[in-house]
Amino acid sequence: MYKGQSGMWSWLFHRVSGLGILLFLLVHIVDISLLGFGSTVYNNGILLFDSVIVRLLSLSLFAAVFFHAFNGIRIMLVDFWSKGVRYQKALFITALAVTIVAFIPIAWIVLRPALVSVVAWFFYQA
Repeated sequence: MYKGQSGMWSWLFHRVSGLGILLFLLVHIVDISLLGFGSTVYNNGILLFDSVIVRLLSLSLFAAVFFHAFNGIRIMLVDFWSKGVRYQKALFITALAVTIVAFIPIAWIVLRPALVSVVAWFFYQA
């Protein structure tokens, strides 16, 4: 069974992250179009974005954007740098590492309100 090399995983993650970004764009268009139905409809729609599930989806969007950007740089290096193909695996690992490093502070910012409410609930119950 073929287990895949870094190039295949990079190709797959790049397509999946691109589709995730496209899905966000479509949701954003629907979200903004709610303004055409009045402020009440828009405000009710916006309330959905404060849930924990949407926060997790937002995090996945950030991860997709970061990976898509850094992997795009990797693709340019592989295509236009004469030694790029030789270092494809190292460039892929670097793109993943930079994605993770860039993602950690964003994850803290996005999840902090949810974590604070969970901690407050826990101490309130005790």
